[in-house]
Amino acid sequence: MSHWIALDIGGTTLRAACFPTDSLTPTCINKTPTQPAGPETLPRLIELARSVWPVGQAVAGIGVAAPGPVDPSAGVVLKAPSLPGWDNLPLRQILGEAFQTPVYVANDANVAALGEWVYGAGQGHQDLIYLTISTGIGGGVIANGQILLGANGLAGEMGHVTVLADGPVCSCGRRGHLEALASGPSIASWVEEQLQNGAESNLPQGTQLNAWQIAAAANAGDRLAIAAFERAGAYLGAALAIFINILNPSAVILGGGVARSGELLLAPIRKVLKQQVYSHHFLDRLKLTSVALGDEAGLLGALALAQGLAEKSA
Repeated sequence: MSHWIALDIGGTTLRAACFPTDSLTPTCINKTPTQPAGPETLPRLIELARSVWPVGQAVAGIGVAAPGPVDPSAGVVLKAPSLPGWDNLPLRQILGEAFQTPVYVANDANVAALGEWVYGAGQGHQDLIYLTISTGIGGGVIANGQILLGANGLAGEMGHVTVLADGPVCSCGRRGHLEALASGPSIASWVEEQLQNGAESNLPQGTQLNAWQIAAAANAGDRLAIAAFERAGAYLGAALAIFINILNPSAVILGGGVARSGELLLAPIRKVLKQQVYSHHFLDRLKLTSVALGDEAGLLGALALAQGLAEKSA
């Protein structure tokens, strides 16, 4: 029996799995911390792949969900902000030489979108938007039954659209991007700023907060925490209204840790979508939902990537 290897390179965790060609249940799955991040991450990724390699059995190929802008046709990571030194890294070549098998590399958010489309909440939809809201905000688009890559394979960077001119500085250095207004760290930063300015809340002042703490406080009725998610949801809704006007999807799928807050985020998104889409017809058959695959979206997306590209090249 032949197998596929799937690799998911996250900012916190490296994950690897081995899948039989006829099953979505991995025969082996392992993970290791990404940190310390940098050039030393690559040898650990290779060792992690070896740890799930099927002994004495064939491997049809390796699918990789990689961070940052990626040139999928060349298999090159152009720049990974979370991995210092990963600039113009020929990842496909490196892994191909290490394992002597075909390697398929794509941006992690695009890969997760592919996973949700093929195996998760996007099944049955030919046009969808996938948005991951976590430490950063990324996305992927399925248009007319194909993943939208763009001229250079860089399409889908939906976290880096400007939604507030002269707004907070984004991780990329520009101002007012969606990521700077609705990601987990940006939600926490806004709450911390409000606390410093004297806002009333049960949240502790003078400590570094995270979106999980704020979501818990919001669910307990804390007004500042609720306002933080209403604010983030409003910006997400405004950005999604633009994307929906342009792409007319039948599904919008939200993933990432912040999206797990559920209705805290979904309710303000729905409210703003109704106010800002060009016509209510864009929303008539739109499914707004959370991911179905959870943390497995990256691995299953990498599997779908490898299987799909292998079929095309056959």
